[in-house]
Amino acid sequence: MTETPVATDDVLRKRALEALTTARARTRLLTECVDDRELTAQHSPLMSPLVWDLAHIGNQEEQWLLRAVAGRDAIRPEIDSVYDAFEHPRAERPALPLLSPAESRTYASDIRGRVLDVLEAHPLHGSPLVDSAFAFGMIAQHEQQHDETMLITHQLRRGPAALDAPEPPGGGTAGLPAEVLVPAGPFTMGTSAEPWALDNERPAHHRHADAFFIDTTPVTNGAFQAFVADGGYTDERWWAPEGWDQIRRHDIGAPLFWRHEGGQWLRRRFGVTEPVPEDEPVLHVSWYEADAYARWAGRRLPTETEWEKAARHDPASGRSRRYPWGDEDPTPERANLGQRHLRPAPAGAYPEGASPLGVRQLIGDVWEWTSSDFLPYPGFAPFPYREYSEVFFGPGHKVLRGGSFAVDAVACRGTFRNWDLPVRRQIFCGFRTARDA
Repeated sequence: MTETPVATDDVLRKRALEALTTARARTRLLTECVDDRELTAQHSPLMSPLVWDLAHIGNQEEQWLLRAVAGRDAIRPEIDSVYDAFEHPRAERPALPLLSPAESRTYASDIRGRVLDVLEAHPLHGSPLVDSAFAFGMIAQHEQQHDETMLITHQLRRGPAALDAPEPPGGGTAGLPAEVLVPAGPFTMGTSAEPWALDNERPAHHRHADAFFIDTTPVTNGAFQAFVADGGYTDERWWAPEGWDQIRRHDIGAPLFWRHEGGQWLRRRFGVTEPVPEDEPVLHVSWYEADAYARWAGRRLPTETEWEKAARHDPASGRSRRYPWGDEDPTPERANLGQRHLRPAPAGAYPEGASPLGVRQLIGDVWEWTSSDFLPYPGFAPFPYREYSEVFFGPGHKVLRGGSFAVDAVACRGTFRNWDLPVRRQIFCGFRTARDA
């Protein structure tokens, strides 16, 4: 029996409400755990002040859900340019006439109250922007993406810890193969069916991948320490020319936030200094560092096509799954997502989240660098605005896949694509390696 449009809209409203509510609770957590001085400070020129992100979240919500969807008049049109991410680089944002912390909270709260009224009454069909509650899902994803950005700012800030979370579940690689063979053949990449998928994930299309081996788990801190100890940062052979220039100019000799002291490696993690755990996936390495490690190990980074085939393709059925474990949404037993823990789980964790071929931790824990440039899929169409994806296409940005512990499930799918400059290290990024079969 087919659901009625009303029932379908009811399900969509509930899903959108849950996504928006979850995002806002996390935003509050990230902005209420520090005082106003910390909110207005710029903790790194790479990042905005936290108070900018807070008001930007509200402004995007107003522009898309109140103005574009509901057709309402602008509430604060004079601040649109202040919170335009393309008009003002992050380093310049502290000098803008920003709303105060109190004003930002009031503004974001006022917008949210009006949005919930729209969600309750507006039809969720009739145009691409509202079909399947897309605009509401897009805004929930946008807020969660800024929550991840604010968590990066928390990692960069100095001072005592302001956040806490329980430890992730244990892992262990005993009995696991070091790598898994992914057979050659075609598979379906991307999606045309996921209702809240963003434009760069679309459309679904066929790709062929030659047979390859891929690491069963992400590369660990212990494995990366071997690269460091073997002089990996001082041997030009392993580095792309631009990467070699980068580490020479900035005197880089280890992942970001690491330091060697008293005969051991220590790291700073959200205000706490601790020994680097050898069994955890390595974190805060640039694409150049990941690429150099892979060359040193006699391997390479997987292409984006290879990564998605390893994560989604089911050889038994020949179809591509939504997630490595199947089509069901993520659960705490399957993946480390949503800032549930403030660190990656040890390598080998989450056996219930493994792919059909047995590859672990493809969703959550750490973003994984691939060798691929960020490019459109065949048939790509920008929607609902060019600045989300299209302006970033080209050789300047590398693709990351899989999400991290800082990503919420609403903004993480088997088809989800992230991208960044190859020099970036402050993001929650790691990698796994591959080789030709």
